[in-house]
Amino acid sequence: MSEDTTTNFTPPRWRAWVILGLFAVFGISLVVRAVDLQIYDEAFLTHQGDMRHIRTLEVPANRGAIVDRNGRPLALSAPTESVWAVPGAVLGAPDKIAALAKSLGMDPAALEKRLAQYKSRQFLYLKRQLSPFDAHQVMALETPGVFLQREYKRYYPAGEAIAQLVGLTNIDDQGQSGIELARNGYLEGEPGERKVIKDGRGRAVDDLDEYKMPKPGQDLKLTIDSRLQYLAYRNIKQAVIDHKAKDGVVVMLDPRSGELLAMASYPSFNPNDRSSIEPAGMRMRAATDVMEPGSTAKPIVLSGALNSGLYDTSSIIHTRGWFQVGRLTVKDELNYGDEDFAKILKKSSNVGAARVGLSMGPRGVWQDFRNFGFGETTGSGFPGERFGVLKDFFTWDKVETATASYGYGFAVTPLQLARAYGAIASEGKLRSLRLILGKGADMHPPAQQAISPGTAKTMRGLLEGVVAPDGTASRAAIAGYSVAGKTGTARKISSDGYHMDQHRALFVGMAPAKNPRVVTLVVVDAPTRGSYYGGTVAAPVFSKIMASAMRILHVPPDNPKMLTAAAYHPNRGG
Repeated sequence: MSEDTTTNFTPPRWRAWVILGLFAVFGISLVVRAVDLQIYDEAFLTHQGDMRHIRTLEVPANRGAIVDRNGRPLALSAPTESVWAVPGAVLGAPDKIAALAKSLGMDPAALEKRLAQYKSRQFLYLKRQLSPFDAHQVMALETPGVFLQREYKRYYPAGEAIAQLVGLTNIDDQGQSGIELARNGYLEGEPGERKVIKDGRGRAVDDLDEYKMPKPGQDLKLTIDSRLQYLAYRNIKQAVIDHKAKDGVVVMLDPRSGELLAMASYPSFNPNDRSSIEPAGMRMRAATDVMEPGSTAKPIVLSGALNSGLYDTSSIIHTRGWFQVGRLTVKDELNYGDEDFAKILKKSSNVGAARVGLSMGPRGVWQDFRNFGFGETTGSGFPGERFGVLKDFFTWDKVETATASYGYGFAVTPLQLARAYGAIASEGKLRSLRLILGKGADMHPPAQQAISPGTAKTMRGLLEGVVAPDGTASRAAIAGYSVAGKTGTARKISSDGYHMDQHRALFVGMAPAKNPRVVTLVVVDAPTRGSYYGGTVAAPVFSKIMASAMRILHVPPDNPKMLTAAAYHPNRGG
């Protein structure tokens, strides 16, 4: 019989006490944490709950309007509705997705894929800036997790006529170009806030008392007269089309104040149809493009020469149709013989202008250009406005001094050139150009005296001769009004030198010549059909625009006996 070797094992009593002690510590820890959360850290729990149920919604502010000097709207904001969703809530109602996609003009599969991609989000735009009617159709579907948010969409009543100047906003109503960009902070306003309680499906079920009213943006009044803007745009567009040109620019300003009345550029774009926008149409060429001014620079040099006392109107310049300056041969179309200042301008003599410039020296010519604002911005405040190109005079030799005297070797913007003629029109005072009226306008420095009032008056008289029947700008004449101005026909330059077959046609003038109310610049770039001269391409555009402008502005005729423009001899013009 075998003996049972099994023995009974009794664990030590301390083990049981250790296990009971651990359970007691764990239980006490849970109680302490619960008390801490419920009593001492209540704010944390409340915040976590609020994060899941309280939302702060942005209430958009209405962007300020842009209007012309007479209060006509150029840019307005209209209320629209944007559709947004809580993706998870929409996916929870799969039977609604197809109808929702149809109402939004989307593919059902694409919509479902997008919702699934952003399922963890609590906010997702489905469609921006719908009309109130279309938004109502979407909400009529009663899709869970789909809501509307009020937004504003920008409209531009003046369309392409002033598109580059006014500019554009993006879909979030932020200025992207033009005045919309330059004055974005002034126009945009300040959005408000609204706090709501939402349920588990993301639906707003109650408004809280916390509400911050949106602050609308401020309206902005421009110096532009939309009547003149339409007039300028229509005529420059037609000129570019008729002459198969690359582009064209018109600048109109009031020389008494420096206020810009029109800035038109073609090609342009329709700001209400974003799909039509091309880069070439977005440039405001008057401010951003630079050009050699050609013969339109001659009145600046001759004004400086008269103002310096080196010459007077009876001074004679001896020419023979050409002369040699170092490696450069300066030529005229014909041998004009002995020339006074009136003849230099009337016949647009390169030889006469170069001889005057050389007698003044590089510093004298350069200083004249600086006195008339070349090499600096005009003060318009337009974004991207350029300084032009004017090298320091100590780098000039005789060739550069001669060519600068008839408009080559430096570059200006159309705004700079129009401003310079504004000084001739306003008793020699060079004023900063202005685009904004009243509240929101920039501070401008006082006018600078570019030339004496007497010299300015003399120059206006000389420039009237350019528009006479035997001048280069006879086609710039306006029936019933005296006109002063100058043509320019500048060869275009590229990296491989000047082109013999590419030109820029210019005319800058003012009316009435005795007491100018408006200065207008016309540039037609690279005309390829018919003539390319400033007197036959740009001057007629000036005449059409200014004849209508005088009537629009109620400027009385100052020369009723003047012949009509059609009766003038059509000289080709420098």
